[in-house]
Amino acid sequence: MEHSLNVALIEPQIPQNTGNIARTCAATGARLHLVGPMGFRIDEKQVRRAGLDYWDKLDISYYDSAEEFFEKNRGASFYYFTTKAEQAHSDVQYPDNCFLVFGKETAGLPEELLKANHDFCVRQPMRGIIRSLNLSNSVAIGVYEVLRQWGYPELSSKGKLHNLSWEE
Repeated sequence: MEHSLNVALIEPQIPQNTGNIARTCAATGARLHLVGPMGFRIDEKQVRRAGLDYWDKLDISYYDSAEEFFEKNRGASFYYFTTKAEQAHSDVQYPDNCFLVFGKETAGLPEELLKANHDFCVRQPMRGIIRSLNLSNSVAIGVYEVLRQWGYPELSSKGKLHNLSWEE
């Protein structure tokens, strides 16, 4: 069964994070949705460097605003990643074609959006003395939890040593 996963970044501000997230999406087959206004231009060197040569392997969409993003994806299943949620991200069963939604690095997602979607807000557990995880790390954790639940569809799960055999 083919699965589809979407990652949405609402107003990302740090180009290196977006580049790292693009690489995670390319490696996993997740679609990347970039929602403006962004704190950088997508053609900036830092974004390209962090994403390396994987940009041509991305399924990526751009939106000028959150309103446009939600309008164009109306009816989809959205899961809002926030430090303010009460349920753990791993306690949710993610449906096919869901959207993992992340806010900007400095402020996260708007509280009005979180309040309006309380039941779909999830948190990655961490110690209380830490404000939050790095955005690119949070996206990777979220993406791989969904893919784990789905049995890692279409992903290679076996690696190879270049000059040795595992049997030696």
